[in-house]
Amino acid sequence: MITRHLRITGRVQGVGYRDALCAQAATLGVTGWVRNRRDGSVEALVQGEAERVEQMIAWARRGPPAARVVEVRIEAIAAETFGQFERKPTL
Repeated sequence: MITRHLRITGRVQGVGYRDALCAQAATLGVTGWVRNRRDGSVEALVQGEAERVEQMIAWARRGPPAARVVEVRIEAIAAETFGQFERKPTL
């Protein structure tokens, strides 16, 4: 099990990015959370089997059809274990 912190920039708010990311997380069976940031970026923490997390990162680089992802910054972190994937309030 690995955990990655993602910061996604570009046109990623107001385009259904968080909801689509939650749906993709359910499809891949990863856990964690996603939220908007006041600076216009999206932040996510993704946890699961390495191959599934890498698939989630690949999806994050594309996003849903209306998104225009400019950059995905990735950081490996140690985190508590999550039982589900959730949408958090904007920070």
